[in-house]
Amino acid sequence: MEQYTTHQFFIDGPAGKLEAVLAEPTSTPKGIAIITHPHPLHGGTMNNKIITTLFKSLLEIGFIAVKFNFRGVGKSEGDFGDGIGEIEDVITVANGIRERYHNVIPHPPLLLAGFSFGGGIQLHAAIKLKPEFLILVAPSVKNLNAPPASKEIRNTLIIHGEHDEIVSIKTILDWAAPQSLPVVVIPGAEHFFHGKLATLRKTILQFGPKLE
Repeated sequence: MEQYTTHQFFIDGPAGKLEAVLAEPTSTPKGIAIITHPHPLHGGTMNNKIITTLFKSLLEIGFIAVKFNFRGVGKSEGDFGDGIGEIEDVITVANGIRERYHNVIPHPPLLLAGFSFGGGIQLHAAIKLKPEFLILVAPSVKNLNAPPASKEIRNTLIIHGEHDEIVSIKTILDWAAPQSLPVVVIPGAEHFFHGKLATLRKTILQFGPKLE
């Protein structure tokens, strides 16, 4: 695995300071990845094991990886924003990191990644941020009334568990079908991918060559 260093810091957000962790590869970064966690009111934080898997996998691929706690989670200030506030949080973090690295990699490709609630939030944030890439794990597309993935996005990876008991696989297929978006289904996996994190990581790494 590629070596990297991590930094813990705060970003000034719309509702107060947002707690974030950033790691960058020692080689020239391919771009910036912003990763969002599950529902704040159901125990979701940036320390979720799927968020950690995304974080490490995207670092291994060569991206600057950033994960953060939504408003009101962990050391982040503010209160739950009913989805709308969390979209604002993503946009603020992404723009802040882009600015931070502007002189290192001008116009870096942006990748938005998220799990469950965080995946649905990223689809909304993508409308304004216009990322080059999306990686969504069991995104909550129905509950968050998520828009389609923009046709301008270069590559999108959707990963879902065969036996997901929280986000029905049917809702994902119904959302993806009109867009002709393929969905990678992990056999035997449920929502939190218990016992399947190695398969999840492998699936993300195999997508790596498309993140160019």
